[in-house]
Amino acid sequence: MSVALYWFRNDLRVSDHPGLTTACRSDSVLTTYCLNPGHFDAGDYGVRRTGPYRARFLLETLTDLEEGLRAQGIPFYLLQGEPGKAIAELARTHGVTEIHLQKEWTRDEARELEAVARALPGVRLVEHYNQFLFHPEDVPYDSFTRIPEVFTAFRKACEKQVQVRRPLAPPRPKRNNMALPEKQKVPGLAQLGLPLVETDPRTAFPFAGGWQAARERLNAWFWKNRRLSYYKHTRNGLVGTEYSSKFSPWLANGSLSPREIYWEVKRYEQEVVKNQDTYWLIFELIWRDYFKYIALKHEDRIFHPGGIRNLVVPREDSRVLWLQWTRGETENDFVNANMKELALTGWMSNRGRQNVASYWSQSLGQDWRLGAAWFEYLLLDYDVHSNWGNWMYNSKVGNDPRQRSFNPSLQASRYDADGRFRKTWLQPTLFENPVFS
Repeated sequence: MSVALYWFRNDLRVSDHPGLTTACRSDSVLTTYCLNPGHFDAGDYGVRRTGPYRARFLLETLTDLEEGLRAQGIPFYLLQGEPGKAIAELARTHGVTEIHLQKEWTRDEARELEAVARALPGVRLVEHYNQFLFHPEDVPYDSFTRIPEVFTAFRKACEKQVQVRRPLAPPRPKRNNMALPEKQKVPGLAQLGLPLVETDPRTAFPFAGGWQAARERLNAWFWKNRRLSYYKHTRNGLVGTEYSSKFSPWLANGSLSPREIYWEVKRYEQEVVKNQDTYWLIFELIWRDYFKYIALKHEDRIFHPGGIRNLVVPREDSRVLWLQWTRGETENDFVNANMKELALTGWMSNRGRQNVASYWSQSLGQDWRLGAAWFEYLLLDYDVHSNWGNWMYNSKVGNDPRQRSFNPSLQASRYDADGRFRKTWLQPTLFENPVFS
């Protein structure tokens, strides 16, 4: 008898889930997520890897995930500990014969899988590509090494030759001998060693984690408010919830599928309007895919000081500049406003991210990897591929063929001409910021 364990990673949903669907074809199936303590410790650059905003969003997502799985009759076990030990123990207890999981290829995720494989030598491991818009089997390249170094070439080839697959319905096990366990108790931030955080009333992202919250946001932004019709015109906004879709946190932990968004855009284009604004959301989903493919191509070079261009870039290491930049106390008020928004909410606009990254790595001449680590700590929508890919791009060691720099003062005059964004975030904080504790 086959007993499948689905190990959730950054694919925390039930709908449009190829890996979970496959696992449910086994005679019996159970699922798990493992809260690895190492994810909340300091990383390579002395910065904690996961901060309170993303951790809170993750815990909300796990609560939603269990509810979705329970509705489909699929057991879920929330574990805490190193995966090589915790998942191995769960697998042995339930006589698991195969483990299904999302394919990951960056260093830390690969090490987790290696530890599980060593602990369970007789168990079959099956990896699935769950996170793409353009499935790796469908892209017009016979090897990841042939992925173009310029986004436009990748985009045009895929748009011309690839049909985005239709989303899958939530699976139901064909027959399940596994009883549903009692409802899992999700730990609080304090149990993860993190400070409690309040929700700043100024935040542009006041939303909860999980597929249900993601669908509510999608329905409101697309169908109720019809913001998609004007997206290209508002996407460089800085204040409020409506200038952009805000889908990225749900995409990052996999509680929302890019294919679900894509086909919802296509339905919107049929029923409401099709224009450059509707296309632009798909355009940005393709960017997300591209950084994943770049990581598949270059592997751990996305973490090297010279990036994928393998450049020798002189960098300083100033503790004073680091404190000024992270706390929003630099000489530039536009940079400061963005950095304070990040520290107080876990969110920053795309326009802000480009400016503060360029300022840190180019204007101040500091190690771009430290900036990427700070984003990893705080961003609600941290995704290893997009984060490190974008930081390379904005630090002249990545995929930008034009090698651009940003002048934040000029950018502020263009995108915050009335100073509304800076006034919002440069006023005294309403409470002590715990992320620096």
